[in-house]
Amino acid sequence: MKRQTTTIKDIARELGISPSTVSRALKDHFEISEETKKAVRRVAEELNYQPNSLALSLRYSKSNTIGVIVPEIVHFFFSTVISGIEDIAQSKGYNVIITQSNESVAREMMNIQTLFNNRVDGVLVSLSKESFDYTHFEAMMQKGLPIVFFDRVPDTLNTSKVTVDDLLGGQQATEHLIKQGYKRIGHLAGPKNLDITNARLEGFRKAHEDAGLTVDEDLIIYDQASNEGEAYAAAFELLKTKKPDALFASNDLAAMGAIKAAQKYGKNVPQDFGVVGFSNWQFTALTNPSITTIEQPGFEMGQHAAELLIKQIESEEEEVSVESLKLPTNLLARDSSKKV
Repeated sequence: MKRQTTTIKDIARELGISPSTVSRALKDHFEISEETKKAVRRVAEELNYQPNSLALSLRYSKSNTIGVIVPEIVHFFFSTVISGIEDIAQSKGYNVIITQSNESVAREMMNIQTLFNNRVDGVLVSLSKESFDYTHFEAMMQKGLPIVFFDRVPDTLNTSKVTVDDLLGGQQATEHLIKQGYKRIGHLAGPKNLDITNARLEGFRKAHEDAGLTVDEDLIIYDQASNEGEAYAAAFELLKTKKPDALFASNDLAAMGAIKAAQKYGKNVPQDFGVVGFSNWQFTALTNPSITTIEQPGFEMGQHAAELLIKQIESEEEEVSVESLKLPTNLLARDSSKKV
């Protein structure tokens, strides 16, 4: 759904000048010539431009509070992201209100409305697994609420985003298993609608292609990695029916479930069966065997997301530039995959 009202960008495009120049001209800024001001006002009238009064109210009547929506607060990765957010927010004089969607789009919609009603200056969001449509966010953005997405981000909204290089992470995990000598590698993937799921799967496929191996599509299981129990059941079924010799799991809880399933099935990990997770939860270094995983810089992601949001909140321009940051991943090789 596209915004139908005239924006500063429309006026700028008509006159061949920058949106920031238009914004300053409409505010009668002393640095803008009278000729430019007259031209801007003329085109604004012709295009029936109406300033977004609610957006201006939100921008200049600050509460010095930002909202956060995450799928799960107890999730180790999201807790580290929140720590990064609070680190930056507090250093810049902002309070933080944290909400969770519990992976429900209905809760997500309620959360964004509640935060808006409570006059937060902006919101940081990581999507629920049920989020296929983003009109609830677009409606708030059109009302002037700054929103920055992190980790699980929408692919169709023109807004700032902070992610990790999920494709690289998926590739690193799979390449490692291939180099250890595993040939039939399965993947416990996340929900199909999430960008991170597709990016990690793309990395999984690329590693196979680079090694001259064919991906067995029957070894890819979607949306059965939300918790250890789901992953255990999915991995055990794969071992019975498709006989993989390794699994790349989309998170560390799923990796733990896969290890337990392999051990229950009679496999020795890592001699008979290798496992790699994703995120580097605290427990991964403490289990037996310790879990090979892809390290996500959650704290840094939170810091960058908060910086982008506060930059947008404090901008004097009505139209702000959109920025996308992609942070690197790193393989932490441990005992669950050291076959050689």
